[in-house]
Amino acid sequence: MRPILSIASTTVGEAIRRRVLLIILLIGVLFLAVAPGLGVLSARSETTVLRGMMLGIIQLTSAVIAIVLTVYMLPNEIERRTIYTILSKPVQRWQFLVGKYLGAVSALAIMMCLMSVVMVLMYWYQQHAPISEIANLLKAPMMYFVQMSLLAAVAVMFSTFVSPLVNFFLSGGLYLVGSLFNPFFETLSSNNNTPAFTKTVAKFINLVLPNFANYNVQNPIINPQQTIGNETQYFINVTVYGVLYILGLLVVGILIFDRREV
Repeated sequence: MRPILSIASTTVGEAIRRRVLLIILLIGVLFLAVAPGLGVLSARSETTVLRGMMLGIIQLTSAVIAIVLTVYMLPNEIERRTIYTILSKPVQRWQFLVGKYLGAVSALAIMMCLMSVVMVLMYWYQQHAPISEIANLLKAPMMYFVQMSLLAAVAVMFSTFVSPLVNFFLSGGLYLVGSLFNPFFETLSSNNNTPAFTKTVAKFINLVLPNFANYNVQNPIINPQQTIGNETQYFINVTVYGVLYILGLLVVGILIFDRREV
């Protein structure tokens, strides 16, 4: 366990020192800071616009950070040849990959926490909202963290056999498909009027593709009229789904990495 934690802590330090990540984070924080002023531009309820805008900024910024943070992680170690020094020590390849992933997720958590703090402060300043309302608003970033941890696992898995540029588009494309089209495939697979072949294909795609749409819980938060039935159970279910999917992706990545010449 010690090698994994050591690699993870080193990865966190490297991520925090990367200028491109800090620039992306700064842009996200700046947008959160000016979001209260932009809310008045809409004819809709100012509170609704402000919530939607802030949660959207956190989700988009976190997705970009998750991908940029992980696509270069393994290729950079190979290009700089630091991986040879690490693997020459009593460190297994699976420990190296798991350590890099945990470090990336830890760095992502720090950055998302910072953005969430800025969101809470600006929302309270603008709305003077009670603690209960702010706590309800924070449910979305918590689910986004699971979503981005899943996205990071996808990018780490791809990084074991494709170049960073290809990985960027693969991971980003999979995130978009899993966010936008998974509900469509779920509808097809559950509709009794869907042809048997189409239903089978939809079920297979829905099973294989990571369902990022599970974590888009912002609608009930932005519009209180919408609700999630048994919210606690839903959050537990999608979190367990995310953890199991992450474990599966890491296992696949480890198997590929073990057979790769570096």
